[in-house]
Amino acid sequence: MFSDPSLAPSRGTTMQRTQSIMEFQQLMKNDAKSALRYELDKLGNTAEKEQRDVIKKDLENFEALFKRFLLKSGPSIIWNNIKPPPEGYIKSYKEISKMGLTSPEKHLLSKLVVVKLNGGLGTSMGCTGPKSLISVRSGLTFLDLTVQQIESLNKKHEADVPLVLMNSFNTDDDTNMILRKYASCHVKIHTFNQNRYPRINKESLLPIAQSCNDPLEAWYPPGHGDVYECFLKSGLLEKFVKEGREFVFVSNIDNLGATIDLHILNMLVNPPKDSKPCDFVMEVTDKTRADVKGGTLIEYENKLRLLEIAQVPKEHVDEFKSVSKFKIFNTNNLWMRMQSIADLTTSGKMEMEVIDNNMQRLGNGTNVIQLETASGAGIKNFHNAIGINVPRSRFLPVKKTSDLLLVMSNLYELKNGSMVMSSKRQFPTTPLVKLGDEHFSKIHKFLGRFADIPDMLELDHLTVSGDVTFGKDVTLKGTVIIIANHGERIDIPSGAFLENKIVSGNLRILDH
Repeated sequence: MFSDPSLAPSRGTTMQRTQSIMEFQQLMKNDAKSALRYELDKLGNTAEKEQRDVIKKDLENFEALFKRFLLKSGPSIIWNNIKPPPEGYIKSYKEISKMGLTSPEKHLLSKLVVVKLNGGLGTSMGCTGPKSLISVRSGLTFLDLTVQQIESLNKKHEADVPLVLMNSFNTDDDTNMILRKYASCHVKIHTFNQNRYPRINKESLLPIAQSCNDPLEAWYPPGHGDVYECFLKSGLLEKFVKEGREFVFVSNIDNLGATIDLHILNMLVNPPKDSKPCDFVMEVTDKTRADVKGGTLIEYENKLRLLEIAQVPKEHVDEFKSVSKFKIFNTNNLWMRMQSIADLTTSGKMEMEVIDNNMQRLGNGTNVIQLETASGAGIKNFHNAIGINVPRSRFLPVKKTSDLLLVMSNLYELKNGSMVMSSKRQFPTTPLVKLGDEHFSKIHKFLGRFADIPDMLELDHLTVSGDVTFGKDVTLKGTVIIIANHGERIDIPSGAFLENKIVSGNLRILDH
């Protein structure tokens, strides 16, 4: 490249240049920290007087999170240092359930608190307001089903398991209005809010918000890793420990499979004689091709750790997605000893990786930085943390209308607020359903496409793309693919029986 050797940069020159770039970047980071400190002080001073101390404390916590983000250089893990979890750290649910219950159900339930993560909105499915208030089955919402589940257990075993909702500023008002309808239920319901942090302009590295009263778009809830700190500062954790409760079961409110499991609770309350008491349990389940982006458990620096796809170097993403190498993934059903949460949080030892959710952009096109943490990442801080490989039935999330179609169908039966796969289905796997975005992704459009939900008891795979509608009493079996070409429409007639068929844009029905 350099014909004259004298023109080629020397190794010393290259090193000097690299060093000067690093020094410049460090100066920029120092300036960003100073500027942020000044802007956050200004922002805190705009709060109402009675809330000012609380808001300033929240902004201090955000500043600490942002400093950790700025100090981060390079990948958060060294790929070659990853090891599979040590033998015995991923326990089989079958083995745990074989032990039976060594205490009465009432005693076990007296040790438990249920926390549901309720900070999300239903915007991805075209709804306004909290996602937990979306109707999923027989006119019942996620929240209705959750209350039913716990109430049925409380009544059956004369127990008093409380339900706690971690809301965000996006969901708190609407949720509290709805909670009034459960006043006569046999469940005590509590709420606390997760933090409200300012979104940061990606170019200036300064807050979008100029005042604490600025529109909601300038703020965000920083992921469910907030649960540890916010549960503690709400005072609820201390209250429950004083009542003699020991464990909390944390899960996403849109996971219809995340019900109280007495076998896991029994293992925590009455650990086997040959094992140490557990402080943290993460429910994992076998990965399928539909779960390639889910976080997995690894051993790293002699600790059990959650590895998320965002932490994986680009050149190893395909390897991470491999079902053969990483066989399990995190369901985000987490069981924890409450005293351990209190000890780790108050001592400042609850460390979690900072996730930059860099897909965020405001309505006016401004790119923003949104820093988050994930609750499962807390696993590395707890003593004797383990994973339990649970049946797939404990992971039934509703993230898209394709998931909603499954839980609305005759594949599932509703029993005391729990979704149970129909005994009429001959094999326990869940069908793979893909619905086209344009016509099916929003709930109001999705519901308008079905006169009623098809019989899917023997369905393996359904793909629907384009302008397609379904009449009444339609049966789908095996693999069914329905594709309407652009500008064309396919109406599946009432009473249609499709088994291993491809229905194409010219309305021909072909054997698959």
